[in-house]
Amino acid sequence: MNVKKGSVRIDIQVDSKTGVTAEFVKPSAFYQESLEYPNKWILDLWKFAKEDTNRVTFALKVGLACLLVSLLILCKAPYDIFGTNIIWSILTVAIMFEYTVGATFNRGFNRALGSVIAGIFAIVVIQVAISSGHIAEPYIIGVSIFLIGAITSFVKLWPSLVQYEYGFRVTLFTYCLIIVSGYRMGNPIRTAMDRLYSIAIGGVVAVLVNVLICPIWAGEQLHKELVNCFNSLADSLEECVKKYLSDDGSDHPEFTKTVMDDFPDEPAYRKCRATLNSSSKLDSLANSAKWEPPHGRYRHFCYPWMEYVKVGAVLRHCAYEIMALHGCLHSEIQAPYNLRCTFQAEILDATNQAAELLRSLGKDVNNMKWSLQTNLLNRVHSSTERLQRSIDLHSYLLTSSHERQDLTAKPQLEFKTLSFNQKDCLAQLTDQENNMTPAVPTELGRTISVKRQHKRLHSWPSHEVDDFGKDENVDIIPRMCTLESTAALSLATFTSLLIELVARLDHLVEAVDRLAKMSQFKQDCTI
Repeated sequence: MNVKKGSVRIDIQVDSKTGVTAEFVKPSAFYQESLEYPNKWILDLWKFAKEDTNRVTFALKVGLACLLVSLLILCKAPYDIFGTNIIWSILTVAIMFEYTVGATFNRGFNRALGSVIAGIFAIVVIQVAISSGHIAEPYIIGVSIFLIGAITSFVKLWPSLVQYEYGFRVTLFTYCLIIVSGYRMGNPIRTAMDRLYSIAIGGVVAVLVNVLICPIWAGEQLHKELVNCFNSLADSLEECVKKYLSDDGSDHPEFTKTVMDDFPDEPAYRKCRATLNSSSKLDSLANSAKWEPPHGRYRHFCYPWMEYVKVGAVLRHCAYEIMALHGCLHSEIQAPYNLRCTFQAEILDATNQAAELLRSLGKDVNNMKWSLQTNLLNRVHSSTERLQRSIDLHSYLLTSSHERQDLTAKPQLEFKTLSFNQKDCLAQLTDQENNMTPAVPTELGRTISVKRQHKRLHSWPSHEVDDFGKDENVDIIPRMCTLESTAALSLATFTSLLIELVARLDHLVEAVDRLAKMSQFKQDCTI
């Protein structure tokens, strides 16, 4: 085929059977998945929007704000006044419009301050450059751009000025665009003023739309986030303790597999982990809330938003203990199930009282009503003291059998749980072996008995006891007693972490009390 001179020829390979371009004969994996599951993407979008309807509201408001400033270009009269500089209003709306009202005010302040500073510097430098003549003018403009870029980039790294980083960035690019475009287009002062007016128009439209139409307040978001942290910790604490006490070791999956599955059978665990990662979110919301005017339930100026951050910090310290309890739940060294049942009542009582206190504090913060938690806090302390006395009274259960023989002076209480006496278990198992099988040597029979009792108690270590019988010169009984003592001490670790959590609740009550006083919560006289 003849090709005209100066044209470009492109060869495309086409399948002779289908007549379709070869690259498109085999669809991509993304395309195949979208064809197989057309409703999946719509369903995911629907769930994402349903989780927080403010996301849809925010998207619609941004679209409305962009439409309003676009009318300045689509309509002839405003365009004749500002010309192409009116495009800066659209750019301002797109950059300045944030999710919450406070973040929009913060971004707008930085935008306005940076634009004003850049405009003033640009006008001054332009006047100096024009008065210096045509030869020196480009050199002065170039040196000024270098100095402004270096100074703003260095100053925004100063620790106390990090929050104004966006303002310095706006100063830099606004100055460069104004002074360069003004130099090429002529009449630079008029260009600078028109662009400042356009930026002001975009900023006003963004603020009015965000405040007047379904406003999303950062203060309200911070308030709800803090209340959710209280409930998440209470749910996670109860979930962890109940699973620890009900786990008899019969169904214990591999730890690596459980971690990879992100603990699917523990939904409250993910909430507790989210509380640990909420520091940056609370700080961001508090910084945005400081820019918001009085609104809703927060009607006085200088509202103590940073106190919410302090309460959140104390909550995270409590969450550390709950995560440590969760680590004990999935640790390789586990206390025998019947030993956990011995202290079950005391552990559950302390857990329920602590969870009730957490929910009560969260309810007070949510309702903005403060009630003295003296009675509830006393019940928490009483339940913890009962747990401590029970551990002290039955501490001989947490030691090896050799040490138990020396504790004859202590009262031997009867329990409904299984016996932890190593020698009694060995004697019972040995008698069963003698009745069922022919007589065997003493050492061999004792070894078999120890193996069976180890497997029945689900003690540590998790591997077979055969490894401990390889050395005939080593007596297996002291070794197994030591391992059982180590496994029993894991229960002491769990209870000590629970007691430490209760101790940290005192600091949480003090932090909420300080928040209630500074925020002027109403006194709840019903309790």
